[in-house]
Amino acid sequence: MVTERERHSTLVKGARAGQPDAIAGLYDLYGKTVYGVALRLSNSETDAEDVVQDVFIGLGRSLASFEGRGSLEGWIKRVTARTALMRLRRQRARNEISIEVGLLASAASSESSPTDRLTLEQALAGLPDELRAVFVLKEIEGYSHREIGEMMGIQPGTSKIRLHRARRELQRSIEGTA
Repeated sequence: MVTERERHSTLVKGARAGQPDAIAGLYDLYGKTVYGVALRLSNSETDAEDVVQDVFIGLGRSLASFEGRGSLEGWIKRVTARTALMRLRRQRARNEISIEVGLLASAASSESSPTDRLTLEQALAGLPDELRAVFVLKEIEGYSHREIGEMMGIQPGTSKIRLHRARRELQRSIEGTA
């Protein structure tokens, strides 16, 4: 019987070698996770789909840096976050950022009302990209400020400041709609 660890190892080796079946296997395992992270960071279904495509197309090359320490899922989430953040930077450089209300039901508690979730989604969509990215990575994905700093190319202290600002802006926005 093949263990999950052995299956992951086989898929990683195959993906590194460019085997489409191995990449498809990793997509089956992690496609929804990658999409969820990408959607929360990009705030656009279209951009999230593009990030998913970018992640899995480049997965064979990216896996060269995966050393097997930690979970494969955590590593793929970090790759997704970096890919989404790079896409946001490119869009900002071209002044083509479009703000759409994303789906953030997982960020709101299951006990909250649809109105509360919509208010949260709208408030989050209104944040500047750099504040929304830190908020999503810290509060929803659970990364440390050090990890966020590494992903975004900022200092951990800058991540803390941006999180504080994001929380303050979200509170103002939500209080303004109440």
